[in-house]
Amino acid sequence: MTGPNFSRVTALITSVMDLHVRIALQEADKEKRRLVGGGVMLGLGLTLMTLALVAAELVLLLWIREAFRLSWLQAAVAVATIDLVLAGISLRIGGQMLKGPYLPETTAGLMRTTRAITGKF
Repeated sequence: MTGPNFSRVTALITSVMDLHVRIALQEADKEKRRLVGGGVMLGLGLTLMTLALVAAELVLLLWIREAFRLSWLQAAVAVATIDLVLAGISLRIGGQMLKGPYLPETTAGLMRTTRAITGKF
């Protein structure tokens, strides 16, 4: 192919590639907006969930105080004890779920990350 035919084919391929790049950039922009919006909504949801948990803790504190005729300090200790027991159970279950076996690549990646975080090389 030489002359005008080659130029037309090259121009057609360039035009198709430009169109493809424009479409890909539009899709990337849509994905970026979707991901940012999703992140904002997740942050809002986590914030509201945290506030709801704080409110639930307060309700539990008030209920324990009234139900068992305890002082504020005793009721707070009771709630803290319940929290510690639930945290211990959650950590134990989570630890069991995260036990190996891991693939060699995963283990190497975890070791590199741990060394980087702790500063041990």
